[in-house]
Amino acid sequence: MFEIDFDIELIKKYDQPGPRYTSYPTAPHFHEGFTADNYLDEIVRTNTEAVKPPLSLYFHLPFCDTLCYFCGCNMIITRNRDRIKEYIKYVKNEIDLLRTFLDVDRPVTQLHWGGGTPTHLDPDEIYDLVSYINKSFKIDPSVEAGCEIDPRGLTKEHLEALRSGGFNRISMGVQDINPTVQKAVNRIQPEEMTRQVVQWVRELGFTSINLDLMYGLPFQTKEEFIKTVKTTVDISPDRLAVFNYAHVPWMKKHMGLIKPEDLPKPEEKLHILGATIEELVGAGYVFIGMDHFAKPDDEMAIALRDKKLYRNFQGYSTNAGADLYGMGITSISQIGRVYAQNLKKEKEYFDSLNDEKLPVNKGIYLTDDDLLRRDVITRVMCDFELDFKAFETQYKINFNDYFAYSLNNLKVMEADGLLKITPDKLEVSNKGRLLIRNIAMRFDGFIERKEDQGRYSRTV
Repeated sequence: MFEIDFDIELIKKYDQPGPRYTSYPTAPHFHEGFTADNYLDEIVRTNTEAVKPPLSLYFHLPFCDTLCYFCGCNMIITRNRDRIKEYIKYVKNEIDLLRTFLDVDRPVTQLHWGGGTPTHLDPDEIYDLVSYINKSFKIDPSVEAGCEIDPRGLTKEHLEALRSGGFNRISMGVQDINPTVQKAVNRIQPEEMTRQVVQWVRELGFTSINLDLMYGLPFQTKEEFIKTVKTTVDISPDRLAVFNYAHVPWMKKHMGLIKPEDLPKPEEKLHILGATIEELVGAGYVFIGMDHFAKPDDEMAIALRDKKLYRNFQGYSTNAGADLYGMGITSISQIGRVYAQNLKKEKEYFDSLNDEKLPVNKGIYLTDDDLLRRDVITRVMCDFELDFKAFETQYKINFNDYFAYSLNNLKVMEADGLLKITPDKLEVSNKGRLLIRNIAMRFDGFIERKEDQGRYSRTV
């Protein structure tokens, strides 16, 4: 069991910008030299593998009714229903085009709708799109099908449409229950509204609900945020994500609507984080890693114990081994040895599909070194340990020689009690689990070669 070892001075020492490693190589390394033809070649190749991986489908539905000032997603604010209907039509076109290249007998074991706000679609649009997906692919009976929802403007009919279409998981943003904080970020969501939606979700038989909280928002203090945490524990979601707000107005202009002087100071943010972890672990939630928590009997907590946890573009996941196909603007696919990201603008996306061309904007082909480092980073972030011999057997390397530079750079962390290195193994301590991104960065070849120019959020 994870026991809290929150050393604030040590965390301050290592607090720096760094990747979240939902992919490796990370998105800043995707390039426009990678084309739709490269993507297509990999689709065809994976179709011919002796053991074909199952499919994971992600649909990006970018529309929102109102602007949340903290939002870092690729979203579009609109109330134009015709615009939404046109977008849905083109997502169906992308499904049809992909089906001409993909072996659709491969089972879909995971389905996810993200945004934006997928439930900005009306119930009929939800049912129409999910029905089209269900008839276009071979959905596994035990599929993990999740949708992100926004309780503001949500009706029970939205949830009924999702449930009748086969969705069994719901993820909902809460961020903070404090009305002052809600007003400052333009997201008014009373506690009663959140509780009502959770009640509907349970009545309709969804098997899992995740709630998102966010620390580092305007006017937050440790004392006030812990009230939100306690209320959330009382609501009793199966999973919780507690995200660190990254104030990056140079990347997301609307974040400039948040006044920097209203944000909690860095040390206060760390106190909020420490108190939140203590509260959630004390309430019986398992600290999965980084910003994820789950009840002990949740699949994610079980996967952590069994060392079957995985990471993808949605964060920690239990669905390892599937090829991920992303559809809709900006969505990212991860199949075989490639990442491919779709075009970002609606018109470009529509034009590409009108030309019957996969709407790829950029991507990257992974080298043998990329594949090895991706595996190492994934395992250290999911297992909090590395078995050197297992990598030597799989990749035909001498781990200590191959990663000599990385292991040498970890000595300072070992001296600080974040991890322990033996000739055959690396083990992360409880202190180190809070800084797992920093540990993973030591195995990043682009950082090692000083080729990483990405601008990332801070690691804590």
